[in-house]
Amino acid sequence: MEHNNKSLRVPLIEELDSMPLEQIDNILDEKGARRTIESLNWPDEYPYHPLTVFTIAHSSKYIYVDFFVRCNYLRAVNYENHSPVCQDSCVEFFISPKADERYWNLEFNCIGAINASTRTERHNPRRLTDEELDSVKRWASCGNRPFQEVEGLFAWNLIIAVPLELLGVEYKGEPIAMKGNFYKCASGCSQPHFLSWSPIDTPHPDFHQPAFFGDIILE
Repeated sequence: MEHNNKSLRVPLIEELDSMPLEQIDNILDEKGARRTIESLNWPDEYPYHPLTVFTIAHSSKYIYVDFFVRCNYLRAVNYENHSPVCQDSCVEFFISPKADERYWNLEFNCIGAINASTRTERHNPRRLTDEELDSVKRWASCGNRPFQEVEGLFAWNLIIAVPLELLGVEYKGEPIAMKGNFYKCASGCSQPHFLSWSPIDTPHPDFHQPAFFGDIILE
């Protein structure tokens, strides 16, 4: 079955490794690839559509993603590793780095708390160890202290750096073909929503759908 999956070429920006994470947004804006997370796959059930943009690039060691969100509710109740951050104001990056069925689901709330596993399907995940989670660098504009839901007009950034080594990949100067998807969700907020970059065609929200992953090429 053919799907209308998206495609994304990720530029190489080696100097990102030598900069503090909170200072790379300008160079990402200038040289990175910018996309919106706007597929409203379940509009009847979940019509809310917060503006969500990500900018992406890579070095020889990391994949860098800067998520930018504008929303009406902000929630960051979860703060421990592997807590259900998808209930909070959350962005997610799912990546399948090789031509097999294994993929990584990396989920972050707006204060940078992380829930991440590797798996071949939704069930039977291998949770990443605390050491592996710590290797994923994060900077959150909201700070890192948890808080209950607040209502208003909010704009926030989360910048992440995912080690290629964590994904079992080595960059040798040649393009690397991967597959993946980017998501925005908040199942526990007053306006729950489930958006994706590459469209998903399922009856109900389900991000664990590698068949709908887009193409991601590290240049």
